This record gives sequence, structure tokens and C-alpha cells, in this order.
Amino acid sequence: MTSYFGEFAAIGTALCWSFGSILFTISSRRLGHNTVNRLRLVVALILLMIAHFVTFGGFFPTAASQHHWFWFGLSGIIGFAIGDMLLFRAFVLLGARISMLLMALVPVFGTFIAWLFLDELLDFTQLLAITIVIAGIIWVVAERRNNGHKKNHYILGIMCGIGGAMGQALGLILSKKGLADNYSALSGNIIRVFVAACLLWLITLVRGRVPRTVVKLNDRKGATAMIGGAFFGPFLGVWLSLVAVQNTYIGIASTLMALPPILLIPLSYWIFKEKISTGAILGTIIAVIGVALIFLL
Repeated sequence: MTSYFGEFAAIGTALCWSFGSILFTISSRRLGHNTVNRLRLVVALILLMIAHFVTFGGFFPTAASQHHWFWFGLSGIIGFAIGDMLLFRAFVLLGARISMLLMALVPVFGTFIAWLFLDELLDFTQLLAITIVIAGIIWVVAERRNNGHKKNHYILGIMCGIGGAMGQALGLILSKKGLADNYSALSGNIIRVFVAACLLWLITLVRGRVPRTVVKLNDRKGATAMIGGAFFGPFLGVWLSLVAVQNTYIGIASTLMALPPILLIPLSYWIFKEKISTGAILGTIIAVIGVALIFLL
């Protein structure tokens, strides 16, 4: 039962991240990616605190140890404050579909990080799977570039997407350290969001950009999309991702959570009227198959 619970949580994560990326793309293009990153963490924190109160009777995990604060806090800074800032910039420059395809690099980076710093083995099958992931992504990226995108914007978008994937990979590994001894995924996510939000708003305060950030909420469409993205992304999506990692094998969870690039093919077609070629679909499927092979072989 626990295994199935984790797998359903991973599928729910993929759905949340797919819809969240659509909403964050809309809001980032209207409000600005840095503004969205700051505001959505506040919204997510409020939602998480309400859920924590309903679940545990308190708004905040006051019993968290220094161990949890360190690992979840560091994960929040790298994953939310830095990684997602780069991802939102990629949303603006590339759109949701290509940006989330680049997130297929998360397990690739995670595998190399584990090999370099955690002394985990990197065998031939994993190298083959990583090659498949990269080949699929290059196929889609190269084809999209040939469809007339501005070169500088496109290259910058790719670099931001890769940076976002690196941040997500590091954040996931650090969160796994914090989840030791079956610590609550909800409590851990509150710490992650709280630390990241405090850091970003402190920087915003020092730079004197708080009023400018708040004024952006007058754009009702952008604000609504941001709130929706915050619900599906750092609130429900990330909570479910930690539940999945905690309740099933990391390989199964990571594979199921890698489905957004495929789910975003029809969503991008319907919502953004994006023309998607057969080659882009095949390249995306190849990349996701490569992700599955990294963990399942």
C-alpha cells in the first residue's frame, strides 16, 4: 500500500508541475520572473501553513531540529531561490514545454552529483541512459532553434533551463537528507519555502523593490496565474514530490515525476496554440524514456 501511495503521489506531482508550469509561464511573462518567484513563495507558505495546522495542529514545525533546518533550508535556497529563478526566466524565453523538457536533466545531474560526492557507482547502463536523455533533449532543442527563435534569447533560455535543472537536482538530494527517519514531508517543505522566501524578500527589501513588487499584483490575470501556479507548484506539487520520494523507490518516483514534458505537449498545443512537430514529440519521448532507464535498469 505504501508503495502505491508513493507512486500515485509521483503521478500527482507530474500533473501539478505540468499545470503549474503553464500558469507560471503566463504570470512570468506578465509580472516578470523575479517578481513571480518572490510572490509565489509567500502564497505557497500560507497554503502550507494552513495544511500543516490541519494536519498537525500547528502552523509551523516548531520541533524541527538543527539537522532539519540545515538540510531543508539549504535545499530551499538552492532549489527555490536560485533554481526556480532560473527556471522562471526560461519559462519567459522558451515557454513551458521546452523549459520542462530541460528539467529531464535533473536526474542526470543527480546521478553525477551522487557519483562525485556520495561515492555512488556510475555504471554503463546509467551512462547509456544519460546519453539517451541528452540526445532526446538535443533533438528537440535543435529543431526548435531552427524554427526561427532569436538566437540570443534562445541560448540564454537554454542556459537558464539547465541551471534550473541543476538547482532542482541539488535541492532534491538535500531534501532527501532532511527526510531521514521519516520526517514529515509537509513540515520539510514549509522549512524549504520559509527559508527561500526570507532570503528573497530580504534581498528585495535591501534593493528597495518591495513597493514595485506589490504593485505588480494590480495585474489581475498575472496575479491569478501566479497564485494558481503557487498552488500547483511549491505547495501541492513539491509536497507530493517529497511524499513520493519518502514512500516509494527513488527511481520509480523520479521516473513518474519526469512525465511533464510529455503531458505538456497537448497542453501547450491547446493553451498556447504552439505548433509541435513529430520530431519534437519523438525527441521528448526519447528523453523521458532515458530518464526512466536511469533509475529502472
